Amino acid sequence: MSEETHAPERIGTGHDPPTADGDGGEATSADGDHSRPAPGDTNRPERPQPLPVIGNLHQITRNPLGFFEAARGDDLMPYRVFTDQCYVVSNPEAVQTVLVDDDGAYRKGEMMRGQIGSLLGDGIFLAEGDDWQTQRATMQPAFYRDRVTGYADAMVDSSAELADSWEDGKVVDVATASSDLTISVLADTLLGIEPGSDREVVTRAAEAIAVRYDSRRVGAFLPEWIPSPTNRRYRRALEELRQTIDRIIRDRRRTLEDGGDPGADLLSILVTATADGKMDDETLRDNVVTFLFAGHETTALGLTYALYSLADEPAEQERLREEFEAFGDPVDRPNDAAARDALPATDRVVDETLRLYPPVQSFFREPARPVELLGTQVPAGTVLALSPWTCHRDPRWWDDPEEFRPERWSRDPTRRTGGASKSKSESARPEYAYFPFGGGPRHCIGMRFALLELRLSLATLLSRWRFEPVTETLSFAPSATLQPDGPVRLRVIRP
Repeated sequence: MSEETHAPERIGTGHDPPTADGDGGEATSADGDHSRPAPGDTNRPERPQPLPVIGNLHQITRNPLGFFEAARGDDLMPYRVFTDQCYVVSNPEAVQTVLVDDDGAYRKGEMMRGQIGSLLGDGIFLAEGDDWQTQRATMQPAFYRDRVTGYADAMVDSSAELADSWEDGKVVDVATASSDLTISVLADTLLGIEPGSDREVVTRAAEAIAVRYDSRRVGAFLPEWIPSPTNRRYRRALEELRQTIDRIIRDRRRTLEDGGDPGADLLSILVTATADGKMDDETLRDNVVTFLFAGHETTALGLTYALYSLADEPAEQERLREEFEAFGDPVDRPNDAAARDALPATDRVVDETLRLYPPVQSFFREPARPVELLGTQVPAGTVLALSPWTCHRDPRWWDDPEEFRPERWSRDPTRRTGGASKSKSESARPEYAYFPFGGGPRHCIGMRFALLELRLSLATLLSRWRFEPVTETLSFAPSATLQPDGPVRLRVIRP
């Protein structure tokens, strides 16, 4: 099975564009760190050159992932989108500075709000400061370890229901199947959405969102109010989604007001927070949209790419089935399967999938004040694209970075928090060479939920089916998440 990720564009032979401090040269770290390109380093990739007015937009839209691949070896690669000065950040130490060590100096910023504010509003993803802290503290109980483990039954049952719907030899679009599965799990566990039409609304909205933010389209970088067919479809789908969410909220609120069990799911926690004055109704709705979109989309992509990768690895599938045979059927032991390190080979597949195909290919931040990053003076408001796609495939940190190799995670005690096994360089790989869930105080609140769902879904599906490739070449339509460009078809065979 091959994959099509496109080679990095090599455009332009002129001088590099000025760095943010306007000196026109390349900033270097004070200690001459070998991981940073030195002045005059001929091994440094040639930087994509901007055009007047549009900046580097022509290169981004022609080959979004190739553009980010061009940043390998150029730890702060400058680029421009219209008037926005930006950098691709592909140095793990710089990523750690932004997300962890100096996180208070950075924010989601105006570019992110301008791009996706209409979608996610004032919910937890875009909230800042005290508002974000209040929202995070309010939601955190829904994601405590014991609470997440309690969702194992629903995760396994939904996965078994999907597996039981397949027939021997059937060709399945695992991208669609994974999306349906993760919507079902999210609805049953965190939000309490009824089957049928409500979930269809979510699916339509997710499709419209993916097209709206497809970074191969110039329109993805233009204002939403432009009356293009894509924008009109997006606005209609978003309005339909919001109306559906408003009705779901009203129903849950009525249940609580009538003395019904408030429950411990996320929706009940959020509705109760509005009654206590901790959150207004609009923010409540924004958060439900956030979890409906981000909560199912990223996990669905992880499951899709894991199944795709395993389909071409029959030996790896056999190793997993041996693990399941030794452990037992996850359907019979969901809580045991949810225990830490219960299925280590399955976890290695999950981690390697999230390395090779990070569902969120870029995290964005802007400094709230002027900062120095890797020796470069970065003005406030500069857009920083922190790139898992680039870091996760950088040969400085990973042996055979383009290969799917779950065994690379065999020896790692910090596997789930940003570290990785260090066969490439036991003591040299930075922690943030791997960050599929972000990092620091604003790491994904649903990380534990997503990892458990991926483990249990894979275990349930692979204990019942063997997968063979039908889609031979994987290509992408990068949007707000790393979408596949079309169906991902695999054949299911009884093992």
